[in-house]
Amino acid sequence: MDQIQAMRIFARVVESGTFTLAADSLQLPKGTVTKHVQALEDRLKVKLLNRTTRRVTVTTDGAAYYDRAVRVLADFDDLEASMSQVRATPRGRLRVDVGSSIARLLIIPHLAEFQARYPDIQIDLGVSDRPVDLIGDNVDCVIRGGELTDQSLVARRVGNLEFITVASPEYLKRHGTPTHPRELEKGHNSVLYFARVSARPYPLEFQKEGELIEISAPSTITVNESNAYTSVLLAGHGIGQITTFQAQPHLERGELVRIIPDWAQLPLPIYVVYPPNSHLSAKVRAFVDWVVELFAGDPLLQRQ
Repeated sequence: MDQIQAMRIFARVVESGTFTLAADSLQLPKGTVTKHVQALEDRLKVKLLNRTTRRVTVTTDGAAYYDRAVRVLADFDDLEASMSQVRATPRGRLRVDVGSSIARLLIIPHLAEFQARYPDIQIDLGVSDRPVDLIGDNVDCVIRGGELTDQSLVARRVGNLEFITVASPEYLKRHGTPTHPRELEKGHNSVLYFARVSARPYPLEFQKEGELIEISAPSTITVNESNAYTSVLLAGHGIGQITTFQAQPHLERGELVRIIPDWAQLPLPIYVVYPPNSHLSAKVRAFVDWVVELFAGDPLLQRQ
């Protein structure tokens, strides 16, 4: 029995949910798929799958084996991809984690281009604003804003995020348009962003000619996800700060209005980050180069 082939077949059965779908996707006879899974169970002396007439489910031992098998197969694919003959066509499964607004506005709309260029790379796309442990979570690379704190990781700067202060026209009609940050302390409501770990809200920051003003109150709504944060502003709940990248389509449609334009935050650098052991991975290199190209093509992500 080809153990690697058997592991691939077992993983595909788990992912597809039936032997028939797994056989179709692998372009193998159903009998061959069944035979390999049975041989794998005989070799391991454990039951990996519960079979019914319509569907298969994973046993506890099968779930544990699947998790380890996926990692082994990924490492095996990386080993093959490191060979010069495969370097031109990277392949394998790539686990990526991206902030929600970047995912929605930039990565996902262009994924078809990446897949057309690299058809043998399969992407598992994690989307959230929470910090990710690349090693512990078995993630190949992440795209995140902010200065890199873990010096053991490899980081490539791909752009900058410029923040501006905005509110909806309806909110400004009800409360008036402030012209100075201090006016937000009375008669206005700030929409703040809070950290997932500490739940501490980040203040609105305003900088001008070396002066820094932080506004943290009053605030009736705090949010911990960037797309939801924008939605709260669009709904007229207060004044907040989002990136020009997020704000631009809403500004053009008149759904948001920029205010206090002569006060701004410092740009936030964006990095694509990956563990040092992924440095030679052809699939990671392909994705990183594509991300650099993608960010470079958007002037809103390159402002200094």
